[in-house]
Amino acid sequence: QVQLVESGGGLVQPGGSLKLSCAASGFTFSLYAMKWYRQAPGKERELVARISNGGGNIHYSDSVKGRFTISRDNGKNALYLQMNSLKPEDAAVYFCNANYIYRDYWGQGTQVTVSS
Repeated sequence: QVQLVESGGGLVQPGGSLKLSCAASGFTFSLYAMKWYRQAPGKERELVARISNGGGNIHYSDSVKGRFTISRDNGKNALYLQMNSLKPEDAAVYFCNANYIYRDYWGQGTQVTVSS
């Protein structure tokens, strides 16, 4: 059974940091490109960052570049998103996504709230 389970969300003050994790199981994690998406209320889901299956190719959206870092540990079947210098506009539900050819899997999301 394929599972992607996000964790690490919560309430943080502006300027603070959070580290999200995504635990993967039920598929060959090392074959899959991985992505973090986010969706704020009333807005479309947007791509935040992606990382290739081997970790050598990384891309960030302009809105998070320089503040967020995506990484993965294929030995642990885990994906991470280190988020620094958080802004109120970063508040959203964050989802991890696994993609390989025509296979596409999603987690249930973790809430990030940025507020003083």
